[in-house]
Amino acid sequence: MKRQDYLSWDEYFMGIALLSAGRSKDSNTQVGACIVSEENKILSVGYNGMPTGCNDDEMPWEREGEALETKYPFVCHAELNAILNRSTGSLKNSRIYVSLFPCNECAKAIIQSGIKEVVYMEDKYADTDGVKASKKMFEMTGVKMRQYIPTERTVTVKL
Repeated sequence: MKRQDYLSWDEYFMGIALLSAGRSKDSNTQVGACIVSEENKILSVGYNGMPTGCNDDEMPWEREGEALETKYPFVCHAELNAILNRSTGSLKNSRIYVSLFPCNECAKAIIQSGIKEVVYMEDKYADTDGVKASKKMFEMTGVKMRQYIPTERTVTVKL
């Protein structure tokens, strides 16, 4: 008889996104993303961090202050990194698992890359104009959105 307590696809892919978030050096917000084909194959992963070649130790990580003294004009979001990390082929009709609902800039990249579904864990910025814009664009372009509901399952990864 086959094992019955294996991970669902949603648990597995959101788990990959959350594990990817652990690579982020941002002390406030760690976001991970995992892009998956229609055949449930992982196409790419990403997390929020500074652009390749920018020394993390020399970049600002603050949330407040003068614009160029904060992380905001510099950090690449997890979704964009996952899209850019795709080495070959198309992301058409894929889905993205992300730990935080995408901002409007990431929403544009998601739409342009052909991703058709966003599965997100948290939507803590739902009341911001950026997230409202994301949802409007997703609705206009037929990109499905659904919140991942965590299960009671605990998975331990020994590193």
